[in-house]
Amino acid sequence: MRYLFGKKSHSAVNTIAVVSVVGVAVATAAVVCVLSVFNGFQNVLTGRLDTLSPDLTVTPLEGKTISNGDSLALALAKVEGVAIATPTLTDNALAFFNGRETPVTLKGVIPDQYSKVTSIDSLRVGSGSSLQETEAGNPALISIGLAYKLGIYDYSLPLTVFAPKRTGRFNPANPSAAFVMDSLNVADVFQSLQEEYDENALFADIAFVRDLLLYDREATAIEIKADKNVDIDHLMDKVASVAGTQYQVKNRLMQQEVNFRMVQIEKWMTFLLLFFILIIASFNIVSTLSMLVLEKEDSLRTMSAIGMNRKSIANVFRWESVLVSLIGAIVGLILGATLSILQEKFGFITIATNNVNAVPMAYPVKLEILDLLITLIPIAIITVICAAVAGSFAKSRMRGNP
Repeated sequence: MRYLFGKKSHSAVNTIAVVSVVGVAVATAAVVCVLSVFNGFQNVLTGRLDTLSPDLTVTPLEGKTISNGDSLALALAKVEGVAIATPTLTDNALAFFNGRETPVTLKGVIPDQYSKVTSIDSLRVGSGSSLQETEAGNPALISIGLAYKLGIYDYSLPLTVFAPKRTGRFNPANPSAAFVMDSLNVADVFQSLQEEYDENALFADIAFVRDLLLYDREATAIEIKADKNVDIDHLMDKVASVAGTQYQVKNRLMQQEVNFRMVQIEKWMTFLLLFFILIIASFNIVSTLSMLVLEKEDSLRTMSAIGMNRKSIANVFRWESVLVSLIGAIVGLILGATLSILQEKFGFITIATNNVNAVPMAYPVKLEILDLLITLIPIAIITVICAAVAGSFAKSRMRGNP
């Protein structure tokens, strides 16, 4: 403690000692903040699962569509614990509006059922109406990103949708004949704050989508809303037994499995990168202790003269290395935790959205005690290495002494 906090004969040693502590503290705080941010994004993703993700989905294991979508939905609706089972049909199409065009993800739904299975109506941000409330023919609910791409501000103008014919031969002399075209009337715009929906989603009545895509009773999924207080895992088993082995049943978490996995991969890859930065910052500790050993060579001989052996003298500098790392780690943990808590409570830092007229959201942060403990693991490894190097260097300066 005396060697660490005592005044040094050379001011450079004091400066490097401070830099060592600050370097470890800043790197540690960065690890805590980054892990907290990824926790926040995972919480945001989890919190939005109930907006456009149903309690359960039934999709085919092979192929693209369920040939008997309507009848399967009716059969699943009779399962105990199922409140609503509705067929949906999703495919790609091309939207054209007022001279602009863009690919869209076209999803056909039964409006009155889908509004109960998901929270689609609560996501509307325009001044129009919902799919089931509008009196216009062929109503459509479009994402805010799609509205921006196509410049849709006037709901009175029709939105034209093109889809390639699934059957028949292609005639090079008349390429337009290879497409089916129909028009929609925009009912309203929605924003879910989920990129996969806000980018280019278009919801329409399933009857319209089936006609456009030349389907009859097919569906790409059966989306299910469970009764309140129902065990979802138990309901999954019952739905799977009724649907049969040719279908797979997924709950909300399984529907977003790729997104959750990507967040976890990014989190721990970032942690690994920051770990290497922390290693680089720890080099200052070795430099500090090396200079301190050189400065205290007279003291080393004094300690040897009063009876301390080389191992005991080396331990002095080993423990000083531990103290430097420990002080930096404690300061860093406190700093990182404080910044994370302040951001979580007050949201000082905002993140811009990709959509026009969207309100910037506070950077999501959630501090978890487990992350603080995980952060201590690389610090402990670095501390042991630095202590060993410092002790070895101190012993090397005592050659000829026992």
